[in-house]
Amino acid sequence: MNSQFRPPSLGLTTVGLSLAIFMQALDSTIANVSLPTIAGNLGVSSDQSTWVITSFAVSQAISLPLTGFLSRRFGEVPLFIGCTLLFVFASFLCGIAQSMGMLIVFRALQGAVAGPMFPITQSLLIGVYPPAKRGLALSTMAMVAVVAPIAGPILGGWITDNYSWPWIFFINLPIGIFASMVVSKQMKGRVEPTERPKIDYVGLITLIIGVGALQIVLDKGNDEDWFNSTFIILTSIVSAVALVVFLIWELTDKEPIVDLKLFRHRNFRFGTLALVLSFAAYFAINLLLPQWLQRNLGYTATWAGLAASPIGVIPVLSTILIGKYAMRFDLRTVASLAFVVMGTTCFLRSGFNLEIDFPHVAAMQLLMGLGVALFFMPVTVILLSDLNPNEIASGGGLATFARTLGGSFAASLTTFMWDRRAVLHHAQLAEQITAYNPTAQAAIGQLGRGDSQLGASMINGTITQQAYQISFNELFQALGWIFLGLVFVIWLTKPPFTAKGSAAAGGH
Repeated sequence: MNSQFRPPSLGLTTVGLSLAIFMQALDSTIANVSLPTIAGNLGVSSDQSTWVITSFAVSQAISLPLTGFLSRRFGEVPLFIGCTLLFVFASFLCGIAQSMGMLIVFRALQGAVAGPMFPITQSLLIGVYPPAKRGLALSTMAMVAVVAPIAGPILGGWITDNYSWPWIFFINLPIGIFASMVVSKQMKGRVEPTERPKIDYVGLITLIIGVGALQIVLDKGNDEDWFNSTFIILTSIVSAVALVVFLIWELTDKEPIVDLKLFRHRNFRFGTLALVLSFAAYFAINLLLPQWLQRNLGYTATWAGLAASPIGVIPVLSTILIGKYAMRFDLRTVASLAFVVMGTTCFLRSGFNLEIDFPHVAAMQLLMGLGVALFFMPVTVILLSDLNPNEIASGGGLATFARTLGGSFAASLTTFMWDRRAVLHHAQLAEQITAYNPTAQAAIGQLGRGDSQLGASMINGTITQQAYQISFNELFQALGWIFLGLVFVIWLTKPPFTAKGSAAAGGH
């Protein structure tokens, strides 16, 4: 019956649903450029501030598999309105957080209620549009999903520089309240059949423990000196045991919370692998670049956001065209072109230095936007192409779950590797700066104008900057090879790539 429901205003309904997704997607990146400011204000190190990103992503990933259960239990519209209002409340709590611990807890809550928002919004959007216009609806949603994460750094930087970082969360209040009011009014009268489905508690609990403990290991490992720490060893054991139990249980349970049996399909298996690795690398770039611009080049949060923003130009202009014409080509070719473009931009960035100017940074982002535009839709269609019709929804949810987890782990590993390699390079660069090196001592005296402590401090600052720059270049070199490697992964899939998975093409 719901498939026949039409709201009083299709346009207004689309605006309400799109605003909610814009708000949720915006919050996946809006804090990226604000991390240095948040870390300074709350008195923590820059690597600890990464938890602001990872706590959101991990909670979002864990709650994603619950979407089907929650929609059957409460109905799609009530679930959408409930998640949107809870997201608004969690945003308010993030804005009033007085410590990093509080902010991380509230960000985790925000991520948990964000999990079901995208899939349930996609379902509602498909339901209210007639079949002939669903492609347009999904293209609109895809554009919102592309624009919001790109707008995040710009908006976040501007708010942080001109007001204060809590307002990056407070801006969600009017957006979320307006979106929920519009959808509630437009969807009034829609029949919402509900049931009391069985929930896989063992799968859910082991998933939360396993993924949560693994994220703690990744985030705290460097601070705790990795496996020299009893805490890290015990947490790793807990994670490993929980994930093994999770895998065994999900593969044998009749109604698993995550249907791992879908990986028996060739295209789903290799397509999801390509999606997870490429999104993880893309996420790492989006996290690393703004921090590098601020730490190494002295950009403000606003200018860091502006430098990163050209990545959205080509995706915004081409989303509908790619959705319309990409199916005329072998989608493996389209995806391969995307990976080659993204890999090339990474190799070019690995040659950056401390003298690089704004136009070069922005131009590289613009070029990478071509890869982003060509990437999401083909890979999603490929991974869903060999699933049975009744597996499409579960496959889309599982791929989104894996992709979100990949982004979260990438955030932790990128920050760790950047800092770790920088420490190593600092030690190597500073080897010759000793009391027994007359050239070094002369340089210290000259820089400090007779004040040896000042001179030593200035040289140490220069070495630190160079160490982080070398580490930055190494990371982008590695990211470039990852993207090129994915060309081979995507060609392990086999046509035909039928259109039956195209409904999820916007599902990024």
